[in-house]
Amino acid sequence: MKTQEENFKDIVKEKYGEIALQSAEYNASTCCGAGPSGTYTIMSESYEHLKGYNPDADLSLGCGLPTAFANIQAGDTVIDLGSGAGNDCFIARAETGATGKVIGIDFTKAMIDKARRNAEKLGYNNVEFREGDIENMPVNDNVADVIVSNCVLNLVPNKRNVIQDIFRVLKPSGHFSISDIVLEGELPEGLKAAAEMYAGCVSGAIQKYEYLQLIKEAGFDNITVQKEKPIFLPDNILMEYLSIDALKAFLASGTGIYSVTVYAEKPAIDGVKKEKVKINLADLANASCCTPGSGCC
Repeated sequence: MKTQEENFKDIVKEKYGEIALQSAEYNASTCCGAGPSGTYTIMSESYEHLKGYNPDADLSLGCGLPTAFANIQAGDTVIDLGSGAGNDCFIARAETGATGKVIGIDFTKAMIDKARRNAEKLGYNNVEFREGDIENMPVNDNVADVIVSNCVLNLVPNKRNVIQDIFRVLKPSGHFSISDIVLEGELPEGLKAAAEMYAGCVSGAIQKYEYLQLIKEAGFDNITVQKEKPIFLPDNILMEYLSIDALKAFLASGTGIYSVTVYAEKPAIDGVKKEKVKINLADLANASCCTPGSGCC
């Protein structure tokens, strides 16, 4: 008999397998990337202004722009967790250049197939996609200079395992920049129990303080929230899972749902550390931001 964690993973794999077969136009025309049976992502941002952007790889998923904050350098080895159709990988490749290497990891076969086709069309021989679970990446220890991820850890039941595996795979003095969904306050039971909201990145989110604590406990240094923005779920979506009274109580509760982009470094060995420049929101004057009422949740 499958565990609850295994059941959640099956839900995510099924839903994102469906999304892989849809177009970006379809995802964007619904509320922030919806599939045939519900809303799966909640607040995508535009990548179109970033170097390396390829529209065929953009499924209008995600909740931030982690590659824009990741300080990727020429020649770096970069790993993207939950790489989807390859969007962040191709942005990263524009920064690493031909001398670097980019590895995308996803456990949805349809996404891996789509990403590989996109890489082949682009003629990139230093971008590869591996099918696997990000709790136990198909990657050796100490290989990545940078790890990025966009709205994926909230889809994993055991976030501690993922963060510990990120630590394993990063080189000493390597770093990550990850966009994710976190909470301040409690979700109502109707949202917590909804499988569709889990696949939509909401009910799988944990408290912000807990998220940052897991990163600290894994051994990371210089933990920084590079960007934070509130997410407002439309009432018509909430009403699919909550009664009128439960909806009113939730809106009055003060519970906040946030997209955060978090940076952290793996400590160097013997104090030898390569210089890094952390990128913060103020440094990205041209970064797009989705505001309430703009049509993207």
